[in-house]
Amino acid sequence: MPKFAPDFFIGAATAAHQVEGNNTNSDCWAMEHMVHTSFAEPSNDAVDHYQRYEEDIRLLAQAGLNAYRFSLEWARIEPQEGVFDEAEIEHYRDVIRCCKENGIEPIVTLHHFSSPKWIISKGGWEADSIVADFGRYVRYVMEQLGSELHYVCTINEANMGIQVAAIAERYKKQMMAKMSAGKTDGTVQVGMNLEKMMENMKAAAQETMEVFGVAKCENFTSPRTPHGDEIVMEAHKAARAAIREAAPHVKVGLTLSLHDIQALSGGEENAAREWAEEFTHYLPAIRDDDFLGVQNYTRSRIDATGSLPTPEGAELTQMDYEFYPEALEHVIRKVAADFPGDLIVTENGIATADDSRRVEFIRRALAGVQNCIADGIPVKGYCHWSLLDNFEWQKGYSMTFGLIAVDRTTQTRHPKGSLAYLGSWRG
Repeated sequence: MPKFAPDFFIGAATAAHQVEGNNTNSDCWAMEHMVHTSFAEPSNDAVDHYQRYEEDIRLLAQAGLNAYRFSLEWARIEPQEGVFDEAEIEHYRDVIRCCKENGIEPIVTLHHFSSPKWIISKGGWEADSIVADFGRYVRYVMEQLGSELHYVCTINEANMGIQVAAIAERYKKQMMAKMSAGKTDGTVQVGMNLEKMMENMKAAAQETMEVFGVAKCENFTSPRTPHGDEIVMEAHKAARAAIREAAPHVKVGLTLSLHDIQALSGGEENAAREWAEEFTHYLPAIRDDDFLGVQNYTRSRIDATGSLPTPEGAELTQMDYEFYPEALEHVIRKVAADFPGDLIVTENGIATADDSRRVEFIRRALAGVQNCIADGIPVKGYCHWSLLDNFEWQKGYSMTFGLIAVDRTTQTRHPKGSLAYLGSWRG
C-alpha cells in the first residue's frame, strides 16, 4: 500500500468524558445518575484514561501513530462558574507534554459534548449566556496552554443538536419499528437511545428540576432549536477570537458530523436540503477558520420520500450504521468544494467486535483519503475513532470502537491488530 507523507497526521481520537472517568461536575455525570435516565449505565471510572494517559499515549506512539486528538473537560477546569481549577490545567499540560515526549502531535478539542453542570442550570446550550461563558473558558485555557499547541478544535460536532432534533421529530411522527425494537436510528452519528428518552420525558422533567433547577436539560446533544444553532456558531466565533488573541500561532477550527448524503432518483431536492442543514448553512460562520474537522461514519440515501433505511442485506455495525467506508472520500470531496481551508479527518471509525472488519474499514477509508490528496485536496490528517473501547454515551460500554480493548475489571489495555495496521500507513 502507498504510505502517507511524513508530515501527514495519522492518529486516533478520544473524548474526555468517554475515557477519563469520574467527571463528577459535568451535566453528563448528573444525567447518568438520575432515576429517569436515558443512559444504559453510568460512566463511573470509564477506562481510567485520566490516570493512565501515559500508557495509552505510549501505545499509540509505539504503533507508529503521530497524532492524538483528545478533549479538555470544561467541567473539570471550571467546576463552578468563574472558578478555575489550576490543578486540572496542569493535568492537561502534562498530557500535552506526554504527547510531545512520545513524538505525538496533540490536537485539542475544547468542548466534546459534556458541559459543567452549572451551565445547564443557566439554560444550557439554548441560553444566549453560553457565548460569553464559553469564551471566558476558552480564553483561560489558551492563556495557560496555548503556547503548547498548534491545532485546536473549539466545538465537537457543532451540528449534532440539529441532527438530533430531526431524528427526534421523525421518531415522534413515525414511531419507527426499529426504535420499538430498541435499535438506534443510524442517521445520527452518536450513541443514543431515543425510545427510552421519549418514555422518560415526563418523569424526567420533574427530576431535572430537582437536579439542575430547570425543567428542561438543554445539554449539547439535546434536540436544538434554530436559535440554539445560531448560539453554537456565536460560541464558536467567540472561542476563535479568544484563541487568536491569546495564541495567534494556533490553527483553529471546529468539527462537524457529516454524512455521505446520496440522492436517489427524485431525491435531489431533499438531499440538497439535508446537506444545507448539515453543512452549507454553517459556511458563513466557519469560512475564516484555519481548518475543518471532518467526522464521518456512513452514508445517507435519500429519495423523494426522504431518508431510506439501509439497503437490504447490507453489513451493519454495532451502531446499526451501514458499513460503508467509501463515505469518507465522498464527504471530503463535497466539503472541499465549498470550504477554503485545510481539512483534518477528526473522526472516522466503526463499532464492531470483529477487528478484521475494522482493518478493512481503515484500509478503504484511507485509500479514499489518498485519492483526495492526489487530486490536490488539502487533507492534513486522519484521526481514527477511537483509540480505546470507551463509554459511548447513552449506549454505555456496549459499543466497541477502539483500536485498543480495555478489560474494565482491571483496566488492562489490549491493543488490537487494527492499531498497528493504522500505524503502518505512516511514511
